[in-house]
Amino acid sequence: MRRFPTGVRAIRGYIRSAPGTYLWLAALFVTTIAMHHMSPEFESEFLRQRSTNIHELSTNPRRVLIASAFWIDGGGWLPYAVLYSVFHAQAERRLGTLRWLTVAFGTHVAATFISEGALLWAIRHDYAPHSAVNTLDVGVSYALAGVVAVLAYRIARPYRYLYLGAVLVIYGAPLLSGRTFTDLGHFASVLIGLACYPLTRGRGGAPWNPADTLRSVGREMGFSGARAKDRTA
Repeated sequence: MRRFPTGVRAIRGYIRSAPGTYLWLAALFVTTIAMHHMSPEFESEFLRQRSTNIHELSTNPRRVLIASAFWIDGGGWLPYAVLYSVFHAQAERRLGTLRWLTVAFGTHVAATFISEGALLWAIRHDYAPHSAVNTLDVGVSYALAGVVAVLAYRIARPYRYLYLGAVLVIYGAPLLSGRTFTDLGHFASVLIGLACYPLTRGRGGAPWNPADTLRSVGREMGFSGARAKDRTA
């Protein structure tokens, strides 16, 4: 039987522990490759038909809410691979696939309606042009923001509050400075993710304590250093 190096086995185990995350990531990889073969004009129209803008939500909301979660508007796939591995995979491992998906998709849907509802209000009160009903709005950032927020409950106190403060600053600062409908959607996603606390109860064992991890790494490094000295003695 062929044996894989320890690092490869660890990566395979990590991927298998979060199947939903990596299936979603694989789908994003395929759609990103497809986008690279589209002309700019075709890509814009193609994504607009899968966008959760006001026009598409008013005609076929179910289709665009699902379709928009499988396309990345600009940027590369690799940064999402990192973010999914750090946040989505951890949430799926600690909450279970069904609860993780409930948080991710629930946040995606709720934040979309909140942000587009705010945009519709702005259009009706002449704060935004009527053409904004066809604004391009695809991507997975709302779901990611909700999952980032819900992970706060899987971190031990007092580190939880440091993490939560950083999340609120990262997503709150753009809302204060830019005040776009997507900034509102991201901040709403964070609040929705925090409201998903009941889904975290009784899941994933004890909260992660960064101090324990640092002590463990320190002991391992010290032990490795001691072995290296023994070999050179």
